Amino acid sequence: MKLPKIGLLPKVLIAIALGIGCSFFFPVWLVRCFLTFNSIFSNFLGLFIPFLIIGLIAPGIIELGKGAGKLLAITVGIAYFSTILAGFFSYGICSWTYPHVLGDSVSALGNIDMSGGLTPFFTIEMPAVMSVTSALVIAFLIGLTLINVEGHTFRDFMMDFRDGIYRVISKLIIPCLPLFIFGIFLQMGAEGKIAPVLGMFIKIILIIFAMHVTFLVFQFCIAGAVARKNPFKALWTMLPAYVTALGTQSSAATIPVTLAQAKKNGVRDEVAEFVIPLCATVHLSCSILKITACAFAISLSMGMDVSLATYAGFIMMLGITMVAAPGVPGGAIMAALGLLSSMLGFDANLQGLMIALYIAMDSFGTAGNVTGDGAIALIVNKIKLNKKDE
Repeated sequence: MKLPKIGLLPKVLIAIALGIGCSFFFPVWLVRCFLTFNSIFSNFLGLFIPFLIIGLIAPGIIELGKGAGKLLAITVGIAYFSTILAGFFSYGICSWTYPHVLGDSVSALGNIDMSGGLTPFFTIEMPAVMSVTSALVIAFLIGLTLINVEGHTFRDFMMDFRDGIYRVISKLIIPCLPLFIFGIFLQMGAEGKIAPVLGMFIKIILIIFAMHVTFLVFQFCIAGAVARKNPFKALWTMLPAYVTALGTQSSAATIPVTLAQAKKNGVRDEVAEFVIPLCATVHLSCSILKITACAFAISLSMGMDVSLATYAGFIMMLGITMVAAPGVPGGAIMAALGLLSSMLGFDANLQGLMIALYIAMDSFGTAGNVTGDGAIALIVNKIKLNKKDE
């Protein structure tokens, strides 16, 4: 008799609970064993991230450059604008609410030194072969160059390289994440840092869920105004896609349902069949909303820079990096780790907190993404109709 598979979210929640519970009775030497694993795993992530960026972004650019012409440019442009708008919306709401709502948590976390206290027995240094910025530049150069190359050898190599990156993520990194998060919460519990962190988590989750709903209503109000449709009726029609994504935690796996509901909203078949699969890759508005909100909370709590100048660049680069997010649970946060490190200064422990907080709401972000795809389909459909009438 086969045991049912447990999804990534339940595994992460179990890891958090076990990490907190075990911190009360684990001896110091055992805690340090898990910290040793965390040290090695975080160093491996630092080594792997530049390859992840090249292996995912370059093929994504190559595929976006195939055919479709103006419709492709219009759809990608709207999707990118929606994505970064969600990021700035999240930043604005967080700047306004967090200092008041998270006041106690921020003051409690402000003096925490995540690198102090317990230490691993040893660590294995794995310096990255290049910086995140260099990897981004190389990925753009490769992708933009191969769009105009007639041969297929290097292009096929990049597609195979992407498949290899997907395999490392799905077979090695994602399965190790619960153990990594277990070690982080085990350390925090052993050092007496759990209470303020959990209090902050609960408040952040509630605020982010409210932002998701608000931004979806905003998206459909804009789409309704452009397409001259009732925005609330259109949003209600997309609800089956939202519910399906809650279960699948994957935009790609939800495409059939999203496609069917977009057509029910009056989007023509040829437009829906082009826009919905494309947006499943390039439109991650609720994911960037969530990443921005989580990063802002951690930056604020640790006394790091939360200025608009810092976060504006982070949000705009994150909007591009989200195109590389693989279709696996937690893929978006994996693609964002490089920017969190290079632009916001997050170390391995803060990245671990980001992963735990993000994955705790992963299904809601995916559901918001695919529902918003329906709004973009309505806008592109109207633009296509207007051009046809001219």
